[in-house]
Amino acid sequence: MIRIFKTIDGAIHQIQEPQEGCWIALTNPTATEIFEVSEQFHIEVDDLRSPLDEEERSRIEAEEDYTLILVDVPIIEERNDKDWYGTIPLGIVLTDKMIITVCLEDTQVLTRFMEGRVRNFFTYMKTRFILQILYRNASMYLRYLRIIDKKSEQVEEKLHVSTRNQELLELLELEKSLVYFTTSLRSNEMVLEKMMKTDAIKKYPEDTELLEDVIIENKQAIEMANIYSGILNGMLGTFASVISNNLNIIMKVLAIITIVMSIPTIVFSAYGMNLNPTGMPFSNTPWGFLIIIVLSVLISVVAAIILTKKRFF
Repeated sequence: MIRIFKTIDGAIHQIQEPQEGCWIALTNPTATEIFEVSEQFHIEVDDLRSPLDEEERSRIEAEEDYTLILVDVPIIEERNDKDWYGTIPLGIVLTDKMIITVCLEDTQVLTRFMEGRVRNFFTYMKTRFILQILYRNASMYLRYLRIIDKKSEQVEEKLHVSTRNQELLELLELEKSLVYFTTSLRSNEMVLEKMMKTDAIKKYPEDTELLEDVIIENKQAIEMANIYSGILNGMLGTFASVISNNLNIIMKVLAIITIVMSIPTIVFSAYGMNLNPTGMPFSNTPWGFLIIIVLSVLISVVAAIILTKKRFF
Protein backbone atom coordinates (compact mmCIF):
# COMPACT_ATOMS: atom_id res chain seq x y z
CA MET A 1 0.00 0.00 0.00
CA ILE A 2 1.27 3.44 -0.95
CA ARG A 3 0.12 6.60 0.83
CA ILE A 4 1.46 10.09 0.23
CA PHE A 5 1.33 12.84 2.86
CA LYS A 6 2.30 16.49 2.79
CA THR A 7 2.17 19.37 5.22
CA ILE A 8 -0.10 22.07 3.80
CA ASP A 9 -0.87 25.24 5.79
CA GLY A 10 0.61 23.68 8.91
CA ALA A 11 -1.56 20.53 8.77
CA ILE A 12 -0.89 17.05 7.41
CA HIS A 13 -2.90 16.05 4.32
CA GLN A 14 -2.98 12.92 2.21
CA ILE A 15 -2.41 13.67 -1.47
CA GLN A 16 -2.62 11.57 -4.61
CA GLU A 17 0.61 12.39 -6.44
CA PRO A 18 4.18 12.79 -5.13
CA GLN A 19 5.35 16.38 -4.71
CA GLU A 20 8.51 18.01 -3.45
CA GLY A 21 8.58 18.02 0.33
CA CYS A 22 6.13 15.13 0.68
CA TRP A 23 6.28 11.87 2.62
CA ILE A 24 5.66 8.57 0.83
CA ALA A 25 4.66 5.77 3.20
CA LEU A 26 4.96 2.21 1.88
CA THR A 27 3.20 -0.33 4.08
CA ASN A 28 3.74 -3.98 3.12
CA PRO A 29 4.13 -2.95 -0.53
CA THR A 30 3.72 -5.37 -3.40
CA ALA A 31 6.54 -6.16 -5.80
CA THR A 32 4.88 -3.92 -8.39
CA GLU A 33 4.69 -0.97 -5.99
CA ILE A 34 8.34 -1.39 -5.01
CA PHE A 35 9.40 -1.50 -8.64
CA GLU A 36 7.37 1.62 -9.49
CA VAL A 37 8.86 3.63 -6.61
CA SER A 38 12.33 2.38 -7.50
CA GLU A 39 11.98 3.48 -11.12
CA GLN A 40 10.38 6.82 -10.32
CA PHE A 41 12.84 7.97 -7.64
CA HIS A 42 15.97 6.06 -8.74
CA ILE A 43 16.26 3.94 -5.60
CA GLU A 44 17.72 0.45 -5.61
CA VAL A 45 15.04 -2.23 -5.40
CA ASP A 46 17.06 -4.14 -2.79
CA ASP A 47 17.13 -1.09 -0.52
CA LEU A 48 13.33 -0.85 -0.69
CA ARG A 49 12.96 -4.58 -0.01
CA SER A 50 15.39 -4.65 2.93
CA PRO A 51 12.87 -3.36 5.53
CA LEU A 52 10.47 -6.16 4.51
CA ASP A 53 12.89 -8.76 5.86
CA GLU A 54 12.20 -9.27 9.58
CA GLU A 55 15.80 -10.37 10.16
CA GLU A 56 17.36 -7.30 8.53
CA ARG A 57 19.83 -5.50 10.78
CA SER A 58 19.75 -1.80 11.61
CA ARG A 59 22.16 0.30 9.62
CA ILE A 60 22.66 3.55 7.70
CA GLU A 61 23.93 3.64 4.13
CA ALA A 62 24.66 6.73 2.04
CA GLU A 63 24.22 6.32 -1.71
CA GLU A 64 24.76 8.86 -4.45
CA ASP A 65 21.14 10.05 -4.71
CA TYR A 66 19.73 9.04 -1.34
CA THR A 67 20.46 7.85 2.20
CA LEU A 68 18.94 4.67 3.66
CA ILE A 69 18.33 4.43 7.40
CA LEU A 70 17.18 1.10 8.81
CA VAL A 71 16.03 0.84 12.44
CA ASP A 72 13.97 -1.67 14.41
CA VAL A 73 10.59 -0.57 15.75
CA PRO A 74 8.52 -2.29 18.47
CA ILE A 75 5.23 -3.98 17.56
CA ILE A 76 2.47 -5.89 19.34
CA GLU A 77 2.00 -9.51 18.26
CA GLU A 78 -1.06 -11.59 19.12
CA ARG A 79 -0.33 -15.20 20.03
CA ASN A 80 -2.72 -17.57 21.84
CA ASP A 81 -5.21 -14.73 22.32
CA LYS A 82 -2.65 -12.62 24.20
CA ASP A 83 -0.57 -9.61 23.26
CA TRP A 84 3.19 -10.07 23.16
CA TYR A 85 5.94 -7.85 21.84
CA GLY A 86 8.51 -8.03 19.07
CA THR A 87 10.35 -5.83 16.59
CA ILE A 88 10.35 -5.31 12.83
CA PRO A 89 12.57 -3.16 10.59
CA LEU A 90 11.56 0.30 9.45
CA GLY A 91 13.30 1.76 6.44
CA ILE A 92 13.64 5.52 5.94
CA VAL A 93 14.90 6.70 2.56
CA LEU A 94 16.01 10.33 2.48
CA THR A 95 16.23 11.97 -0.96
CA ASP A 96 16.78 15.58 -1.98
CA LYS A 97 13.06 16.21 -2.43
CA MET A 98 11.18 13.86 -0.12
CA ILE A 99 11.20 11.08 2.46
CA ILE A 100 10.08 7.50 1.84
CA THR A 101 9.32 5.05 4.66
CA VAL A 102 8.99 1.29 4.17
CA CYS A 103 7.56 -1.10 6.76
CA LEU A 104 5.77 -4.44 6.90
CA GLU A 105 2.81 -3.03 8.82
CA ASP A 106 1.34 0.15 10.23
CA THR A 107 3.17 0.85 13.45
CA GLN A 108 2.25 3.30 16.17
CA VAL A 109 5.54 5.04 15.50
CA LEU A 110 4.22 6.30 12.14
CA THR A 111 0.46 6.41 12.65
CA ARG A 112 0.68 9.43 14.96
CA PHE A 113 2.43 11.34 12.19
CA MET A 114 -0.21 10.27 9.66
CA GLU A 115 -2.95 11.45 12.00
CA GLY A 116 -1.23 14.80 12.58
CA ARG A 117 -0.84 14.23 16.32
CA VAL A 118 2.83 15.22 16.52
CA ARG A 119 3.67 18.84 17.26
CA ASN A 120 6.06 20.77 15.03
CA PHE A 121 5.91 18.08 12.37
CA PHE A 122 6.43 19.20 8.77
CA THR A 123 7.07 16.79 5.91
CA TYR A 124 9.35 19.25 4.12
CA MET A 125 11.68 19.45 7.15
CA LYS A 126 13.23 16.11 6.28
CA THR A 127 16.03 15.91 8.83
CA ARG A 128 13.74 17.01 11.65
CA PHE A 129 11.12 14.49 10.49
CA ILE A 130 13.60 11.60 10.64
CA LEU A 131 14.72 12.57 14.15
CA GLN A 132 11.10 12.87 15.26
CA ILE A 133 10.46 9.35 13.99
CA LEU A 134 13.49 8.06 15.89
CA TYR A 135 12.46 9.90 19.05
CA ARG A 136 8.96 8.51 18.80
CA ASN A 137 10.45 5.06 18.26
CA ALA A 138 12.58 5.25 21.42
CA SER A 139 9.55 6.49 23.37
CA MET A 140 7.49 3.50 22.16
CA TYR A 141 10.19 1.14 23.42
CA LEU A 142 10.01 2.78 26.85
CA ARG A 143 6.23 2.54 26.87
CA TYR A 144 6.18 -1.14 25.95
CA LEU A 145 8.91 -1.89 28.50
CA ARG A 146 6.74 -0.42 31.26
CA ILE A 147 3.82 -2.57 30.09
CA ILE A 148 6.06 -5.66 30.14
CA ASP A 149 7.11 -4.80 33.70
CA LYS A 150 3.47 -4.55 34.81
CA LYS A 151 2.63 -7.85 33.13
CA SER A 152 5.53 -9.55 34.86
CA GLU A 153 4.23 -8.28 38.23
CA GLN A 154 0.77 -9.71 37.48
CA VAL A 155 2.28 -13.08 36.55
CA GLU A 156 4.42 -12.98 39.70
CA GLU A 157 1.30 -12.72 41.89
CA LYS A 158 -0.16 -15.82 40.23
CA LEU A 159 3.06 -17.76 40.63
CA HIS A 160 3.02 -17.56 44.44
CA VAL A 161 0.22 -20.16 44.58
CA SER A 162 0.57 -21.80 41.16
CA THR A 163 1.55 -25.39 40.42
CA ARG A 164 1.14 -25.03 36.64
CA ASN A 165 3.59 -24.19 33.91
CA GLN A 166 1.32 -21.59 32.29
CA GLU A 167 2.71 -18.68 34.30
CA LEU A 168 6.28 -19.74 33.60
CA LEU A 169 5.50 -19.85 29.88
CA GLU A 170 4.12 -16.30 30.11
CA LEU A 171 7.31 -15.15 31.80
CA LEU A 172 9.30 -16.88 29.08
CA GLU A 173 7.36 -14.96 26.41
CA LEU A 174 8.06 -11.69 28.22
CA GLU A 175 11.73 -12.60 28.49
CA LYS A 176 11.77 -13.31 24.75
CA SER A 177 10.27 -9.87 24.08
CA LEU A 178 12.96 -8.25 26.22
CA VAL A 179 15.68 -10.08 24.28
CA TYR A 180 14.23 -8.76 21.02
CA PHE A 181 14.03 -5.25 22.47
CA THR A 182 17.58 -5.28 23.84
CA THR A 183 19.07 -6.53 20.58
CA SER A 184 17.12 -4.02 18.49
CA LEU A 185 17.89 -1.09 20.79
CA ARG A 186 21.61 -1.79 20.64
CA SER A 187 21.47 -1.95 16.85
CA ASN A 188 19.55 1.32 16.78
CA GLU A 189 22.18 2.87 19.05
CA MET A 190 24.86 2.18 16.46
CA VAL A 191 22.75 3.93 13.81
CA LEU A 192 22.23 6.95 16.08
CA GLU A 193 25.93 7.22 16.83
CA LYS A 194 26.69 7.16 13.12
CA MET A 195 24.07 9.83 12.50
CA MET A 196 25.77 11.98 15.12
CA LYS A 197 28.83 12.06 12.87
CA THR A 198 26.81 13.00 9.79
CA ASP A 199 27.40 16.56 8.60
CA ALA A 200 23.79 17.00 7.47
CA ILE A 201 22.62 16.70 11.07
CA LYS A 202 25.21 19.11 12.42
CA LYS A 203 24.04 21.92 10.12
CA TYR A 204 21.09 22.70 12.37
CA PRO A 205 21.69 23.16 16.12
CA GLU A 206 18.07 22.33 16.98
CA ASP A 207 18.29 19.05 15.09
CA THR A 208 21.55 18.21 16.87
CA GLU A 209 19.84 18.72 20.22
CA LEU A 210 16.93 16.54 19.13
CA LEU A 211 19.34 13.80 18.06
CA GLU A 212 21.01 13.99 21.46
CA ASP A 213 17.58 13.57 23.07
CA VAL A 214 16.94 10.54 20.87
CA ILE A 215 20.26 8.99 21.94
CA ILE A 216 19.44 9.61 25.61
CA GLU A 217 15.97 8.04 25.22
CA ASN A 218 17.44 5.05 23.43
CA LYS A 219 20.09 4.51 26.13
CA GLN A 220 17.43 4.76 28.81
CA ALA A 221 15.40 2.11 26.99
CA ILE A 222 18.47 -0.15 26.80
CA GLU A 223 19.07 0.22 30.56
CA MET A 224 15.42 -0.52 31.35
CA ALA A 225 15.42 -3.57 29.08
CA ASN A 226 18.58 -4.87 30.76
CA ILE A 227 17.15 -4.32 34.24
CA TYR A 228 13.80 -5.98 33.44
CA SER A 229 15.57 -8.84 31.67
CA GLY A 230 17.74 -9.46 34.74
CA ILE A 231 14.70 -9.42 37.01
CA LEU A 232 12.80 -11.84 34.78
CA ASN A 233 15.77 -14.20 34.58
CA GLY A 234 15.87 -14.33 38.36
CA MET A 235 12.10 -14.78 38.59
CA LEU A 236 12.12 -17.64 36.09
CA GLY A 237 14.66 -19.60 38.13
CA THR A 238 13.11 -18.77 41.48
CA PHE A 239 9.54 -19.52 40.56
CA ALA A 240 10.46 -22.72 38.75
CA SER A 241 11.72 -23.85 42.15
CA VAL A 242 8.59 -22.47 43.86
CA ILE A 243 6.29 -24.40 41.53
CA SER A 244 8.32 -27.56 42.07
CA ASN A 245 8.19 -27.01 45.84
CA ASN A 246 4.43 -26.41 45.76
CA LEU A 247 3.99 -29.64 43.86
CA ASN A 248 6.20 -31.51 46.33
CA ILE A 249 4.11 -30.21 49.23
CA ILE A 250 0.92 -31.43 47.57
CA MET A 251 2.45 -34.81 46.86
CA LYS A 252 3.66 -35.07 50.48
CA VAL A 253 0.19 -34.28 51.84
CA LEU A 254 -1.39 -36.85 49.53
CA ALA A 255 1.21 -39.44 50.57
CA ILE A 256 0.50 -38.82 54.28
CA ILE A 257 -3.25 -39.05 53.70
CA THR A 258 -2.63 -42.33 51.89
CA ILE A 259 -0.60 -43.66 54.84
CA VAL A 260 -3.28 -42.68 57.36
CA MET A 261 -6.10 -44.13 55.27
CA SER A 262 -4.19 -47.36 54.62
CA ILE A 263 -4.42 -48.37 58.30
CA PRO A 264 -8.20 -49.01 58.27
CA THR A 265 -7.81 -50.60 54.86
CA ILE A 266 -5.33 -53.15 56.24
CA VAL A 267 -7.62 -53.98 59.19
CA PHE A 268 -10.74 -54.30 57.06
CA SER A 269 -8.84 -56.40 54.51
CA ALA A 270 -7.80 -58.84 57.26
CA TYR A 271 -11.37 -59.20 58.47
CA GLY A 272 -12.60 -59.58 54.93
CA MET A 273 -10.52 -62.71 54.31
CA ASN A 274 -12.28 -66.09 54.02
CA LEU A 275 -11.14 -67.51 57.39
CA ASN A 276 -12.74 -69.32 60.30
CA PRO A 277 -14.45 -66.59 62.37
CA THR A 278 -13.58 -68.43 65.55
CA GLY A 279 -9.98 -67.21 65.42
CA MET A 280 -10.82 -63.59 64.58
CA PRO A 281 -10.79 -61.09 67.50
CA PHE A 282 -14.22 -59.79 68.54
CA SER A 283 -15.94 -62.26 66.19
CA ASN A 284 -18.14 -63.69 68.94
CA THR A 285 -19.48 -60.41 70.27
CA PRO A 286 -22.43 -58.55 68.69
CA TRP A 287 -20.43 -55.30 69.04
CA GLY A 288 -17.44 -56.67 67.12
CA PHE A 289 -18.14 -54.66 63.92
CA LEU A 290 -18.40 -51.37 65.81
CA ILE A 291 -15.32 -52.17 67.92
CA ILE A 292 -13.19 -52.86 64.82
CA ILE A 293 -14.30 -49.59 63.17
CA VAL A 294 -13.60 -47.56 66.32
CA LEU A 295 -10.16 -49.17 66.76
CA SER A 296 -9.27 -48.49 63.11
CA VAL A 297 -10.30 -44.84 63.41
CA LEU A 298 -8.36 -44.45 66.67
CA ILE A 299 -5.22 -45.95 65.16
CA SER A 300 -5.54 -43.61 62.14
CA VAL A 301 -6.00 -40.60 64.43
CA VAL A 302 -2.93 -41.58 66.48
CA ALA A 303 -0.89 -41.98 63.27
CA ALA A 304 -2.06 -38.55 62.06
CA ILE A 305 -1.11 -36.95 65.41
CA ILE A 306 2.34 -38.53 65.31
CA LEU A 307 2.94 -37.37 61.71
CA THR A 308 1.75 -33.88 62.63
CA LYS A 309 4.15 -33.67 65.56
CA LYS A 310 6.93 -34.80 63.25
CA ARG A 311 5.88 -31.84 61.01
CA PHE A 312 5.22 -34.05 58.04
CA PHE A 313 1.96 -32.17 57.41
